[in-house]
Amino acid sequence: MLVVLALVAAFAAAQQPPPVPQPFPRPGTQPVRPPQPTTPPPTATPSTPPPDGVPTETTLGVPLYPGSQFIASYDAGRGQRYYIFGSTAPFVDLVTYYRNVLKQKGELVFDVPATHEFDIGKFNEDTMAFPPSVTIKDYQSDVSQGYPNPKAGADPARFPTIIQVVPNAGR
Repeated sequence: MLVVLALVAAFAAAQQPPPVPQPFPRPGTQPVRPPQPTTPPPTATPSTPPPDGVPTETTLGVPLYPGSQFIASYDAGRGQRYYIFGSTAPFVDLVTYYRNVLKQKGELVFDVPATHEFDIGKFNEDTMAFPPSVTIKDYQSDVSQGYPNPKAGADPARFPTIIQVVPNAGR
């Protein structure tokens, strides 16, 4: 009887779908992927856009790359939100754009997939979940055609590059 219960439990665990990938790593994570747990960790849940529609450069406090499309916003915890935008422009073009408009070099935080971060405010670990920043991630590679557009039938079908904005709440 115990063997049958163990086999049923193992079969049920094997049938669980893989966790939904998040566009950006969580603070404090390492570039090396740890083994997948048998139970998927909780993920951030998408929220509705601001009441007036798509967030603007004014509400975010940073310029948006021309032609970028709002995808979703997420509750980051501790009263913060982060906003995800897709772009059809290459990763290098977005990094160059933000270097010029933010007047800073930023930092390449991961080589593969290429991820570049620009700090736009001071991080207070006691009150913030994420540092205020603009992060650019290259989603196009030999194994990926890009980040899927969540709007069915929308153009483009995939975004080669993703922009994450965590506004500076203290500005």
